[in-house]
Amino acid sequence: MKPATVTNPLETANVVSFPREETGPPMKGAEVLVAALEREGVEIVFAYPGGASMELHQALVRSKKIRTILPRFEQGGGFMAHGYARSTGKTGVCMATSGPGATNLITCIADAFMDSIPLVAISGQVHQWNIGKAAFQETDFFGMTLPVVKHSYLVLKKEDLPRIVKEAFHLANSGRPGPVLIDIPKDVQQEVYEPVFPGSVNILGYKSLPKAGDEELLPILRLIEKAKKPVIYSGGGIISGRADEEMKAFAELTGLPVATTLMGVGSFPESHPQSLRWFGMHGTVAGNFAVYESDLLIVVGARFDDRITGLVSKFAPNATIVHIDIDKSEHQKNKPVKYPIHSDVKHALGRLVELARTKKFSKPDLKDWFKQLKEWQEEHPFTYKKNHHILPQEAVEILYEETGGEAIITTGVGQHQMWAAQFYQFHRPRSYVSSLGLGTMGFGLPAAIGAKVACPDRTVVDIDGDGSFLMNVQELATAFVEKIPVKVILMNNQHLGMVMQWEDMLYEGVRGQTVLSEPHNIGTPDNLGGLYPNFVSMVESFGCKARQIVKREDLRGAIREMLDYDGTYVLELVVPYGEHVMPMIQQGKSAKEILTHPKE
Repeated sequence: MKPATVTNPLETANVVSFPREETGPPMKGAEVLVAALEREGVEIVFAYPGGASMELHQALVRSKKIRTILPRFEQGGGFMAHGYARSTGKTGVCMATSGPGATNLITCIADAFMDSIPLVAISGQVHQWNIGKAAFQETDFFGMTLPVVKHSYLVLKKEDLPRIVKEAFHLANSGRPGPVLIDIPKDVQQEVYEPVFPGSVNILGYKSLPKAGDEELLPILRLIEKAKKPVIYSGGGIISGRADEEMKAFAELTGLPVATTLMGVGSFPESHPQSLRWFGMHGTVAGNFAVYESDLLIVVGARFDDRITGLVSKFAPNATIVHIDIDKSEHQKNKPVKYPIHSDVKHALGRLVELARTKKFSKPDLKDWFKQLKEWQEEHPFTYKKNHHILPQEAVEILYEETGGEAIITTGVGQHQMWAAQFYQFHRPRSYVSSLGLGTMGFGLPAAIGAKVACPDRTVVDIDGDGSFLMNVQELATAFVEKIPVKVILMNNQHLGMVMQWEDMLYEGVRGQTVLSEPHNIGTPDNLGGLYPNFVSMVESFGCKARQIVKREDLRGAIREMLDYDGTYVLELVVPYGEHVMPMIQQGKSAKEILTHPKE
């Protein structure tokens, strides 16, 4: 058959070319799905089987191109797909059966939606004649996920399956990336037919790459020329838009300082003299003060999240704000701006660099501004007070030194997540892999497994807390059986540390179910009697290597031992539970009210 063609020239921007259209031999719908996945270049599927997805698994077994990895929990598989996608930029693929299997993926789908991660989630569904009849393991997964997907499909016609798969991958990883659901009834999986695999995608009304014109971009250069205190605010869109090189070129050409979000960590090298590292609730004082004091704020690929802005009315109160984003719905949503620019960020930054080089751009004199920034940086670095115990901050510092800053770091959610970002410096994108918008505990270990599968030649370390780690600890079995050698630094303080910190600050230290050990017998680095559970025994029961250390003098050697081990290794650090993540901007406060010490 001839390749599909586009007859309306106005729609050419919506068309993406793929391999030519082909008709396949007669095969089951499940085999059609696998063939369609292979045509999209899928290498890995993280999938847990069940009654409504058995046909899909049988077809995957026969694939010569796709490796199927069995997680021990559907959520674990979903977060493995996250780790794969976040560390590479490729679309992650996860799969589950109907009913509880599918609903166990909802958190992963919502997480991808919040952080703009390309994900295709495939779910088996009951036979069409049972839909809506409360059949065994039936849920309206299509309806349940509507608020947290970029798009979703319930495949009711077998002939639609090849087109749907192609559209799903295009939607997931174009424009602003996000999750796409494909829900496939069992009868569609079992029916035999001759599939037609389309050669292009034409989604009416979907324009994935809007490009700002010169008339929108030139005023930005004129604003920069006049600015005295400009700042670039770089978000996760720089990473998902593959625009880190353009960001670096734009920053260096204009001479502007750069503050990133946590999603944007690595979008600009943190060792660069223009870097203010990341700002927000637990970010650098210099970054927060710089944005607050700025007279020009150029926001690129970011959404003015509440953990960044604090009190919105006091966020960059004196700045003229430019907001460049591929998602027009983000403009004026959280923070009013004067210059909203709807554009692919890679194009916008690249074109700004070209215009600056050809339109007589005058680089502003920012000596006084950088002098002030340096004073803030020197006065308020990320710091902590060392003592004779192992402290999480020092552990992250040593890990950074021992890996040369070249590891992929995944995290759970909590205090350790912030310390990982504070004390491990990131010089390139896709090296800090963390659940940031949804903040999902249990993310770190499965994400590390997915990242290691995707990047086998890089060291992957999950920095985790005892609370987060326990939520998906079963995935150690996956790591062992599949021979995926991930490393885990487990910071055991026997508390839900971040919630405990808020209790200390807002509730006079009253513990509301935040103690994970026995409340009246909490172990300490000086008295291990109350430690619970026995993580070393637990990890070893999964066939993995484990070690517990309590002495500070053992820390560096133990981290080196963990990194040198050729399999999965969990290093448990017994740490004090009284540490707070500082600095901190409390909710409802502005950057100028940032706390730098716990007792403030």
